[in-house]
Amino acid sequence: MPTPGRLIALEGVDGSGKSTHARLLGDALGALVTAEPGGTSLGVAVRGLLLDPDRTGLADRAEALLMAADRAQHVAEVVAPALAGGRWVVTDRFSASTLAYQGYGRGLDLEDLRRLVDWAAGGTAPDLTVLLDVAPAVARARLGALPGDRLERLDDAFHRRVGAGYGALAAADPAGWAVVEGTGSVAEVAARVLGAVAARFDPLPAGAR
Repeated sequence: MPTPGRLIALEGVDGSGKSTHARLLGDALGALVTAEPGGTSLGVAVRGLLLDPDRTGLADRAEALLMAADRAQHVAEVVAPALAGGRWVVTDRFSASTLAYQGYGRGLDLEDLRRLVDWAAGGTAPDLTVLLDVAPAVARARLGALPGDRLERLDDAFHRRVGAGYGALAAADPAGWAVVEGTGSVAEVAARVLGAVAARFDPLPAGAR
């Protein structure tokens, strides 16, 4: 049986650079790169429900349950098989996003959400969560004047709560999180991310460069 792979999640507020650095980290590690919501065909449909800027009236609990449904399918179809086959996986968002956005951002009970995300993921959890630490105002400026999706359009107070939530989650679990300064050139931040991963895992996967 192959040695199980590692799961690394990149987290942060919208505009923190997660998608870019998940791709770059995956390339550096020779890892499978995936994302939530939308990492499966079912997830693409769920993503449309969650992020459609024209959708109104979606209850906060329904939003959390849709996120959980996306994660359950993502783990079953993509993440768990790759890990079981010995592949490393880098995901742009995982369970911490639910705690940050629906917990700290929306105000839903964190312990209820922890039970929900653990159940949805079947106990699969990141070996390391990398938080790209970017001030919400900087992240919002990066998004520019584009209309944005349903969550990106929420007010600054919401995004400040999400950012503070990420900080609280990382502070509560320093063994499971690495906080990386997310400002600077793409190359500078990518080097910090890879350095944080290399500091936690020895050896890196055979395909790393």
